[in-house]
Amino acid sequence: MVKERTLRRVLEAVEKLGYVADGAARALKSRRSMTVGAVIPSLENAIFATTTDALQRVLDKSGYALLLATSWYDVDTEVALTRKMIERGVDALVLVGTQHRPETFGLLARFDLPYVLTWAFDSSGQLPCVGFDHRAATRKVASHLLELGHREFGIVCTPIRDNERARERLAGVIDRLGAAGITVPPERIVEQPFSYSAGKEAFRTLMRDPFRPTAVICLNDVLAIGAVSAAYEMGISVPQEVSITGCEDLEVAASVPPGLTTVRYPTSEMGVHAGQYLLARLQDLPVQAPVVFPTELIVRGTTAPPIGDRRETSRVPS
Repeated sequence: MVKERTLRRVLEAVEKLGYVADGAARALKSRRSMTVGAVIPSLENAIFATTTDALQRVLDKSGYALLLATSWYDVDTEVALTRKMIERGVDALVLVGTQHRPETFGLLARFDLPYVLTWAFDSSGQLPCVGFDHRAATRKVASHLLELGHREFGIVCTPIRDNERARERLAGVIDRLGAAGITVPPERIVEQPFSYSAGKEAFRTLMRDPFRPTAVICLNDVLAIGAVSAAYEMGISVPQEVSITGCEDLEVAASVPPGLTTVRYPTSEMGVHAGQYLLARLQDLPVQAPVVFPTELIVRGTTAPPIGDRRETSRVPS
């Protein structure tokens, strides 16, 4: 809005004086802080980091900063963090999943704050979700193992309380195996915290069973990589003696010998669309939500037919 020569002089003065705009004063006048808040479960999971990075890149292009907090999978902590975000004047909020305390949704409604739920799938279509069908994703893994001929399964998952994503992934496996006439006994479903060491411990627990499973379905890649490591330490050959699968397709999944069979999730795409959705809301533009992205089964070296069934793959109901 000014001549190029004038603009150059102003920018030189800004640089010389180390000037920084008064964000509080600007927010008071415009009623916008140009900040978006995001409460995610953890930064230890590279998957959430990938989505958050994509989100920030989209917001940055429109001049918005991202204020980040982690809830450690605790819905009560999330309520407190949501309140703090609102106190700091964020213009919009990003949350993960659909399971939140009524107090969280109450705060969003009370302050009429635009929000979007990432990594989320709402079959009713009522919530502003950007994500994928977790149940359908894990059905793909179970189907793959059934087609290889497996009938004895173990499942490793993160705690399902207060985490609808973990519950849906587990339900997808149980549903698909059930359709093939297979019931997984409770002692073969092991819940462990999100870590490589927890994945190792879960695998050891399953292998103590006198009737070992021939396939272990891990509901994220971190637990699966821990399981592969434990198998190596125990002298159990993967996939000759046991097949192991994950979910997410972390970058490391392709590098861990012999390569992890997993399900690829739309991690970056969710972050991009979440940012675009909120920017449209903030500018009163038409929005597209919910958005359901596809997932893809990635077959690598950790799966094979069980011993004694190498020559021909069994046929199972689709």
